[in-house]
Amino acid sequence: MTMQAMSAPKAYRLLEAGPVVLVTTLGDGRPNIMTMGFHMMIQHPSLIGAVIGPWDHSYRALRETGECVIAIPTVDLATKVVDIGNCSGTDVDKFDWFGLTPLSGHEVKAPLIAECVANIECRVVDDTLVERYNLFVLEALQVWVDTERKERRTLHHNGDGTFIVDGRTLNLKERMVLWKQFQD
Repeated sequence: MTMQAMSAPKAYRLLEAGPVVLVTTLGDGRPNIMTMGFHMMIQHPSLIGAVIGPWDHSYRALRETGECVIAIPTVDLATKVVDIGNCSGTDVDKFDWFGLTPLSGHEVKAPLIAECVANIECRVVDDTLVERYNLFVLEALQVWVDTERKERRTLHHNGDGTFIVDGRTLNLKERMVLWKQFQD
């Protein structure tokens, strides 16, 4: 076995396990979408950490409104997900440009994305780490899942322009004896 060195700033390529998501905001009366790969669940089951920096058009809207939607796209939207991340909402109406359908949620004004398998309406509950780390702590207020959608495989970014696509599911629920409260 041969171990090869990798630079420390690339550690995220090994640890980023969550799917690439789309984040919607509503700022100045205009909906926007951004692609995000840096997010995490926080111990409390309804809290989500999201890294959104001031270079993103969505940052200002999130700071102003304190609301967003995390939409979970599937593999059939892969090229749109990448292309959404390569343009700015300052210049383009991304819903129109990418042919995506905004839907109204119940808890926040930011739109859901109809073409995504799931949408999570969120509100910022802690912004004390934003200035230092661009880390917003969001509370999931309402979750929407398209139970009729056939495609359910999500994308996972390797940090270098390549992606892993979810595949087979391993069901080991019977072995998760200490975590039964998190099962259906």
